[in-house]
Amino acid sequence: MKAILSRSSGGPETLVLEEVDDPEAAAGQIVVRVKASGVNFPDTLIIEDRYQFKPKRPFSPGAEFSGVVEAIGSGVCSFRVGDRVMGFSRWGAMAQKVAIDADRCVAIPDKMPFDEASAFILTYGTSYYALKERGALRTGETLLVLGAAGGVGLAATEIGKAMGARVVAAVSTTEKATLARERGADRAVIYPTAPFNLISRREAAHVLKEACGPDGAHVVCDVVGGDYSEAALRAIAWDGRFLVVGFAAGIPQIPLNLPLLKSCQIVGVFWGPWLDRSGDHLSRSAAELLEWYNSGKLRPCISARFPLTKAGDAIAQLGARKALGKIIINID
Repeated sequence: MKAILSRSSGGPETLVLEEVDDPEAAAGQIVVRVKASGVNFPDTLIIEDRYQFKPKRPFSPGAEFSGVVEAIGSGVCSFRVGDRVMGFSRWGAMAQKVAIDADRCVAIPDKMPFDEASAFILTYGTSYYALKERGALRTGETLLVLGAAGGVGLAATEIGKAMGARVVAAVSTTEKATLARERGADRAVIYPTAPFNLISRREAAHVLKEACGPDGAHVVCDVVGGDYSEAALRAIAWDGRFLVVGFAAGIPQIPLNLPLLKSCQIVGVFWGPWLDRSGDHLSRSAAELLEWYNSGKLRPCISARFPLTKAGDAIAQLGARKALGKIIINID
C-alpha cells in the first residue's frame, strides 16, 4: 500500500510518499481501507516533534479517517468486513490502510458520505468533550469561541447551538465571520491581530466583552492561545469556565490574578487521553453527535480536498491558518 511518511523531523516539505507493507489486525483490532483522512492541527506538530506524542519513525501522520473494514482481528465482535467506519488513530491515517483498535471506531450512518465522516470524529468529539464534559455548558449561557471558523472552533459553534447556548464566534477575517454566522453563531466578532501590547490587549478584551454582553462569557472555548487567551479571559463571566483546547497562535502566558478576580476556572481539554481512560465514552458521545448530525444540527464544513500525493500541501495550508472548517485528503 501507499502511505505518506515522516522520516525526519521537519515541516510538510519533509514528507514522502512510499510503498509500505499492508498492516495486519492484531487482537482487538480491525484493518480499514481508508477512503479519506481529515487534516488537523496536531498533524502540523507531530511531524516536527512538537506534539505530546512522538511516534517512532517512519510514521504516517493523520489522526482521523473514514473507510471500509477489510480485516478483523480476534476478539472483535462490533464490526464485520465491509462495514463503513470512521475512527481516531492519533497518527497513521494518511495511508491507504490502517490497523486500529476496534473501540476507536464507530459506524458511519448510511446518509453520511466518507468525506464528511473523515472530518467528524476528532473535531466534533473534542468540542463535545470540551463543552459538555469539561465546560458543563448550560442552556441560555453565553459561549465565546476563539478561532470559530477552524475545524474544532466551527464544531464548537454548532454544538454550542445544539446545547442551547448563545454563541459568540471570534475570528480573524470577515470571510470567517460570515461562515461562523452561517453555522449558527448568534454573533461574530473580528478580533484585532496579535501580538498585543498592554493597550491593544485591553482593547481586544473590550471587543470580546462587548460582543458577549455585560455579564461576559460563561464558557470560553480557546483553540487559538497566544495573546488572544488573556484577552478572552478578561471577557469571561464571574464563575466562568475557560477551556484550554489548543495553541494555534502559541502557548499563552496567563496572569493568575485574572482567575482570582473572576472567580473562574481554567480547564484543560485533552480528548485523546480521555478516551484512553474512559471505556465506552467514544461510542456514547458519538451516539449523541450523530443524532444531531442526522437532525441537521451538525454538518462538517470541508473547504479543501487534496489527493494523497499532496498531503504535505494540505498540512501546510492548515498550518498557515488559511483553512475554513476542515481540509481532507482523499485516499481512495
